Amino acid sequence: MPKSTPSNPSAAMLVIGDEILSGRTRDANMYHLAGELIQHGFDLNEVRVVADNEAAIVDAVQALSASCDHVFTSGGIGPTHDDITADCVARAMGASIGIRDDARALLAAFYDGQGIEFNDARKRMARIPEGADLIDNPISTAPGFSLGNVHVMAGVPQVFQAMLAGLLPTLKGGAPLLSQSLQINRPEGEIAGPLANLAADFPTLSIGSYPFWKAGAFGANIVIRGFDKSDLDKAMSRLAIIFEAAT
Repeated sequence: MPKSTPSNPSAAMLVIGDEILSGRTRDANMYHLAGELIQHGFDLNEVRVVADNEAAIVDAVQALSASCDHVFTSGGIGPTHDDITADCVARAMGASIGIRDDARALLAAFYDGQGIEFNDARKRMARIPEGADLIDNPISTAPGFSLGNVHVMAGVPQVFQAMLAGLLPTLKGGAPLLSQSLQINRPEGEIAGPLANLAADFPTLSIGSYPFWKAGAFGANIVIRGFDKSDLDKAMSRLAIIFEAAT
């Protein structure tokens, strides 16, 4: 992160699910969350992936909740027996849990409108920890919830994204992190020295080099990040000059 980062709220993500750890499902929620948090002025400091295991989830929630301003979870709030996230978050935060009338009413209306039985399995999704605020789910209705600084959302990417879109504007963020990039078709070993000098001249910025191999040659994408657009523009102009001089 840039060295002069404002006091942006810190964040962590907890991805829950055996299917992620087994390789059966590729996680897309972390990628989406990271981009949205940057735009809203949150610093994502850590991401953990845990199995559908009660002890592992409880331990992770407690650790991340204590170390960060906000914790965002994905996965494990559906109707099946292995959807245990709500219970685990309640235990981690010292709250009781049960079927809540407002969540139950939302789900009952949704399934009635679809002509689908609101059975006991579906009623499990109305189990909300005491003291939590519901997170709206405009796609499939089953709500997420915020308990303390822990925000619990679905694992299905489209639903996660819709929930997050409604949640983030309700949270106080900081300064958005800006970034610009330039592709340099030279090996890192040839540009490392000039990049180090550039970083020294712009200590408020973060300058990263990300190498690639393309068409039989090495190159690097140089990404400069910071909160001050003027400094960012100056550094990018200097970088372009260095690149032109090196070619």
